[in-house]
Amino acid sequence: MASQKILIVEDEENIAEVLIAYAKQQNYETEHFNSGKGVVSFVKQNAVDLILLDLMLPDVDGTELCKQIRVFSSVPIIMLTAKSEEIDRLLGLELGADDYICKPFSPKEVIARIKAVLRRTSQPKTNIINHNNFQLHKDDFEARLNGKSIGFTAVEFKIFLLFISHVGRVFTREDIINNVYSDTTDISDRNIDTHIKNIRKKINDIQAGLNPIAAVYSVGYKFKE
Repeated sequence: MASQKILIVEDEENIAEVLIAYAKQQNYETEHFNSGKGVVSFVKQNAVDLILLDLMLPDVDGTELCKQIRVFSSVPIIMLTAKSEEIDRLLGLELGADDYICKPFSPKEVIARIKAVLRRTSQPKTNIINHNNFQLHKDDFEARLNGKSIGFTAVEFKIFLLFISHVGRVFTREDIINNVYSDTTDISDRNIDTHIKNIRKKINDIQAGLNPIAAVYSVGYKFKE
């Protein structure tokens, strides 16, 4: 089995060196950029299994890089940042990050998060789900509406897959967390609400006014029949 490739975008050389060393100990291949320059074009031209993306870069802001990558790719992104306030965490998730780690951190924690995210996104190939004008390719985490790619992150895809596989069933936020995440540490109801908001926006960007996920007051969410 080929090694999985981790792209590390981190301008602090000492941190980057430690992350590279720990990743290689786990048999991951690594590529390193010490700034945002060239990152987007690299991701477009090369197969990458996960990106560790520093939020505070010297040239291009990490949030801007995340937005640019999400236009064409659902590759898992873990943001690294010195900002610990919840608003910053939610901002990262809204931009399409799959996880968010605050500095200072243990390299072992980063490796554990990488493994958890890759477990969620590296499921065996299965089949395609069609429902109305939606088409979900479960093997590569691709969702389409009217033939157009919706651009879900891996977490958004898994949430949407959960709903579309159980049309009409009401899921509490706790249900969603337990079904979607292998590691539920630090995942809150707010995180789920943010993901639902992002899913709705991306669907509306393709078909205005379409809202297949309905809120059920004081309970959770369901996919409308």
